[in-house]
Amino acid sequence: MASNSLEVAGIDAGYGAVRVLEDVSLSVPAGETVVLLGTNGNGKTTLMRSIMGQVRPSAGSIRATIEGVTHDLIGRAPEEIVELGIALVPEGRRLFPRLTVEQNLRLGAYRQAARAMLPQNLALCYELFPRLAERRAQLVGSMSGGEQQMVALGRALMSAPHILLVDEPSVGLAPILVSRTMEMIAEMKARLGLTVLMAEQNFHQAVRIADRGYVIAHGRMAFEGGSPAALQDNELVRRVYLGL
Repeated sequence: MASNSLEVAGIDAGYGAVRVLEDVSLSVPAGETVVLLGTNGNGKTTLMRSIMGQVRPSAGSIRATIEGVTHDLIGRAPEEIVELGIALVPEGRRLFPRLTVEQNLRLGAYRQAARAMLPQNLALCYELFPRLAERRAQLVGSMSGGEQQMVALGRALMSAPHILLVDEPSVGLAPILVSRTMEMIAEMKARLGLTVLMAEQNFHQAVRIADRGYVIAHGRMAFEGGSPAALQDNELVRRVYLGL
């Protein structure tokens, strides 16, 4: 299997005069699921947006290795980063409510490599998410939050990604749907051989599918855990997430 990994080193980033991230580094090794834990307002989404070219860091480097070739992401436009094979499932899903399920999914096949694979990826999407197959003609705006999250994940799948970024997949979902969403992300990773970076504040659900993770606090990395057990044993995690 080709190597697909992500390396963030010493990132400073923000909006105008407001600095959100300071000296942030993380590593997402090939074939792993790495979770970025943090409560609201600590910089998770800004880091995701920096990786995708939506925010330009003022310092540091972001490099993605795709099929064994390393690319510097800073300075690239978001569409160039998508073209490399990096997909983002954004917080809040950002779907087109007046389009059908299938129309939303087809819009995911934006990059050139994905267009050639559209029929087989659509079939895989409906295999992984049978509910979407049943509702392919339904307007997305009329669907439940859990169903919309399936569409958002499916749309990312349609881009034939090598690296998948998922920002706050649990937001707005009932607990049982959060659990199912985590299972779907794990299944997508296994079926497609993905490398995954997931930003999440639901610690209990995130560690179920993570190989390892980081805790971000006030825009800085507060802890790196080399395993789910290491995350659970950390004093900061125990205090903030586990109430111990």
